[in-house]
Amino acid sequence: MKHTVLFDLDGTLLDTLQDLQESLNTVLAAYHQPQRTRDEVRCFVGNGLPKLVERALEEGAAHPQYDEILLDVRRQYSKNSRNHTKPYDGIIPLLQCLHQKNVRLGVVSNKPDAEVKRLCEHFFSPWIQVAIGAIPERPHKPAPDAVLLAMEQLNSTHDNTIYIGDSEVDVLTAANAKIACCCVLWGFRDRSVLESHGASAFAESPEKLLSFLMN
Repeated sequence: MKHTVLFDLDGTLLDTLQDLQESLNTVLAAYHQPQRTRDEVRCFVGNGLPKLVERALEEGAAHPQYDEILLDVRRQYSKNSRNHTKPYDGIIPLLQCLHQKNVRLGVVSNKPDAEVKRLCEHFFSPWIQVAIGAIPERPHKPAPDAVLLAMEQLNSTHDNTIYIGDSEVDVLTAANAKIACCCVLWGFRDRSVLESHGASAFAESPEKLLSFLMN
């Protein structure tokens, strides 16, 4: 059993898709850009808001107003990040059980750092000990920097740490940090995508994840 469990946030602990989609489409409409469907946004997320906006724009980061659009999406999402967002069913009991067993718990996400801290404080404050999001000065996942920082803050070792996520970015992050990984199948990527990036351990539900972690 691992002493430290680090989680991705979007698609792993929290279902954030509707708030992300609505915030993005509100800004895209203001700039006369095509609206994006839920499935499109589901495929776009994983690498942070800059990549989300880049993928949503037909011209990508080459769009002449890309920087302004990104800033407006940041503002819009900051105001609306808790309209529909909620933990997936079974997540709270999972965290409660791990906490009771003295497992150290942390979150490492490509979502902006301030938003990660706000969401973790709102939904998971009794259990999550460290919450780290993206800041410009630190490489984003799949770079291992934020994961290694979380491990340092939790006084954890590589052998005793596992990373839980829902995307290929998370698989690569764990590999780059040289720690174990388990992918959840209720998030934003299909199993085939995860397997194509080297994932080998999966959990179909929080209950199955708990059983996997206990063993």
